[in-house]
Amino acid sequence: MKQPLVYPKSGEDDKDLQKLIEFYNETLGFCPNSIKTMHHRPRIAYAFIEMNKAVMENKGRVTSALKRLIAYISSNAAGCRYCQAHAIRAAERYGAEQEQLEYIWEYKTHPAFNDPERAALEFALVCSVIPNNVTDEIADNLRKYWNEGEIVEILGVIALFGYLNRWNDSMGTEMEPGAIESGKKYLAKKDWNVGKHAY
Repeated sequence: MKQPLVYPKSGEDDKDLQKLIEFYNETLGFCPNSIKTMHHRPRIAYAFIEMNKAVMENKGRVTSALKRLIAYISSNAAGCRYCQAHAIRAAERYGAEQEQLEYIWEYKTHPAFNDPERAALEFALVCSVIPNNVTDEIADNLRKYWNEGEIVEILGVIALFGYLNRWNDSMGTEMEPGAIESGKKYLAKKDWNVGKHAY
């Protein structure tokens, strides 16, 4: 794309947008341009933030780090390079082990991942392709390790990032330097690049 579909708001004179920027400065180290773009219709931005908080809230065994790794696998399956970089950066910031970050695409066999994590990541992968590829075998394996509430949390992450993948790839959201840094650090060896998200 030659330019983003819609440019993000700067927010310099908008106190409400500044609050959103502060929230993301804590979670990612910067406010995503996607949020600043959503803020052209503030109710969309605020509704997204509330959904994001609810989905990413740590309720127990589905850890904050695992949720971000699920987001990465889901975003990779959907092809959104913007969200891939954001998810891997968030996984790092929320305590994912170094080996998990470096070997995320070897989750099926790498010893850094346990069987419950493998089941969740495999579910994220098959949920995120079109057409959806969840089978009885995948569902049974997920139920083997996770209870109903935990499965709702896992699928909540996948669904949330389905929204973000569509938003950012269609919008052509410009990628921020922090996300580019994390993408290059962890994902470049698997052919990741900024793609359409650089202007």
